Amino acid sequence: YGHSNQLRQARAMGDYLIVGVHTDEEIAKHKGPPVFTQEERYKMVQAIKWVDEIAPGAPYVTTLETLDKYSCDFCVHGDDITLTIDGKDTYEEVKTAGRYRECKRTQGVSTTDLVGRMLLMTKAHHSNIDEDLDYRKHTDNFGKGPKGHSPWTGVSQFLQTSQKIIQFASGKEPQPGDTIIYVAGAFDLFHVGHVDFLEKVHQLAEKPYIIAGLHFDQEVNRYKGKNYPIMNIHERTLSVLACRYVSEVVIGAPYAVTADLLDHFRVTLVCHGMTEVVPDKDGSDPYEEPKLRGIFQLVDSGSNLTTDLIVQRIIKNRLEFEARNQKKEAKELAVLEAMRRLEEQKH
Repeated sequence: YGHSNQLRQARAMGDYLIVGVHTDEEIAKHKGPPVFTQEERYKMVQAIKWVDEIAPGAPYVTTLETLDKYSCDFCVHGDDITLTIDGKDTYEEVKTAGRYRECKRTQGVSTTDLVGRMLLMTKAHHSNIDEDLDYRKHTDNFGKGPKGHSPWTGVSQFLQTSQKIIQFASGKEPQPGDTIIYVAGAFDLFHVGHVDFLEKVHQLAEKPYIIAGLHFDQEVNRYKGKNYPIMNIHERTLSVLACRYVSEVVIGAPYAVTADLLDHFRVTLVCHGMTEVVPDKDGSDPYEEPKLRGIFQLVDSGSNLTTDLIVQRIIKNRLEFEARNQKKEAKELAVLEAMRRLEEQKH
């Protein structure tokens, strides 16, 4: 949702947004191993509602040649610094030419932070333990590098505001003739598996209006266990709202799809993926009501990617990711230091 917020801001600066996505090879060279494959990333970016087009295999260093190739007036990046493997600013050329704009980085989230949370698969962050030593160790590992603290990679808290939800929401009411489809789940670490599912659901109707019900953290923890959800309800809300197939989100939807809910939203169809449905607290089927009404449908996304699998990928590459984060931090701190020295020389 941090990336989505960046794309939202970029789209607002112009009329048409083309997003360059790097190949796995290019990322591995400059940053370390990517979590998702390039194909997954292309699909994911394309599914974000502010994106008009993607440029697959975009070079890591953005040049004027690239901007001209796609007839772009300028390029946009967040207000953090990206450096090549040898420590150069990757946007130097376009900045010099005056074809660079900057948008605000979303406070409280980074890939680094999410990776850190995944490496910590204990129940700590859903219990009332204030000082969990494992967790403390992990934030120290991930947020802080060799020495000092980079403002770009540090672990901080994401603060949800109503303004941010409004910026992400489509604000569109269902129109006469729309098929109102309800889907529910955790939608944790919003990923390609979710996108594939929502796209399939979207194809079920001529004029689909998809409402996604998001369960509260405690509820997700009840049926998923361990340290799930990795992203809290606020983070999951923004992630799902950024998807072009979703029209509305119910924040903290009830686990059982009740008659009240179906009537209130005038739901025509209720869909669920091929993942297991855990019974409600009292042992009942949460989809009993839509099944009785004959409006329940299973949808096969054709994807086998789950939040669990992503976590496994991270854990498998744990050491590489820890090295990647510390290296990134060291580079950023070196730049900060150089910037500080320049300032001092000026005075």
